[in-house]
Amino acid sequence: MTDSRLILFDCDGTLVDSHRHITAVMQHAFADCGLPVPDDAKIAGVIGLSLDTAMAQILPDTGITTRRKISNTYRKLYRDMPSEHGLHVGVRSTLITLQKRGYGLGIVTGKSLPGLRRVLDEFDLSRFFMVWRTADQCPSKPHPGMVNECMAEMGVERAQTAVVGDACVDMQMATACGVRAIGVSFGAGSHDALMGAGAEGVVDCFDELRVRFPPLRQSVTSSTIAP
Repeated sequence: MTDSRLILFDCDGTLVDSHRHITAVMQHAFADCGLPVPDDAKIAGVIGLSLDTAMAQILPDTGITTRRKISNTYRKLYRDMPSEHGLHVGVRSTLITLQKRGYGLGIVTGKSLPGLRRVLDEFDLSRFFMVWRTADQCPSKPHPGMVNECMAEMGVERAQTAVVGDACVDMQMATACGVRAIGVSFGAGSHDALMGAGAEGVVDCFDELRVRFPPLRQSVTSSTIAP
């Protein structure tokens, strides 16, 4: 069914149900900077991008100084504002299953490295992931750099790699790399939008990924992923 050995997950919207928190923080950041507040749909369209790229898309005609001010305000508010976000249903149990089935797991995210580390610590997820790349380590999605660097580090080929994400930029990134692209419908992108962006299929709950990634004939370890 698949030759995949490495599964790379997006974070916000895919592993973590964080979109409402991101939207609220972004709107507060604009308000605090005295600028018109973008609506939910506009913010949803940039979730998954690096913060600098997101600001450039929301405010294409605004100077870089103002965009940086908003970005810095956003970062502070994201750390300080209370949040009720959590893991999507089935994430932990599915990661355990996929790990037992022999898959190497990784993360490719528009978050910064400090932001990702906070999430990994908050939800005790570090033990599941062997590799990760963030927006301050690589160009923003849909550039293929994150996936390419993860494959190189883990010693796997395109045919052995899959990307799972909730945004069209995740699917576009995977397609640009020539790897499998699987969408999740409970995040930023609709089923049709994800399919249009290159997904081979879309799951409606995290548990359904167990069907997409059956047990491997040959298990893998943290020291060797390639057969």
